Amino acid sequence: MKILGAVELYRAGFHYKRDQRFNALTYLAFLEEQIARHYRRRGAVLIQDNASYHKDAEVWAWFKSNRHWLEVHQLPCYSPELNPTERLWQHTRKNGTHNRYFVSLDELDGTLTRVFGEMQSCPEIIRPYLAPFC
Repeated sequence: MKILGAVELYRAGFHYKRDQRFNALTYLAFLEEQIARHYRRRGAVLIQDNASYHKDAEVWAWFKSNRHWLEVHQLPCYSPELNPTERLWQHTRKNGTHNRYFVSLDELDGTLTRVFGEMQSCPEIIRPYLAPFC
């Protein structure tokens, strides 16, 4: 199971999508379903790491066609400390998956649904993780 995620810093919002793999097509689906759906009318700045699918030509063509509402920046290579989403993965491990054995993928999925749902419905839970970036 793969999770694509994005953080809205000032509102402490969290968007995510589960998928079976990370590639340009799954990233484009995430951008369309999660980012464009929420930010197309008000605009957004997207700061992304250097995953290979972030640099795909189709992805950059999508960015170009959406530049009227979306500004895109790349983080420096090998800099997870500059990526606020990494803090939320840390929270997920600490509050859901750390040191736990899951009998099935359904059990793991249920735990992730719970942790992500808490982050989405109670932004105050994740605000302290994001404070250094605001």
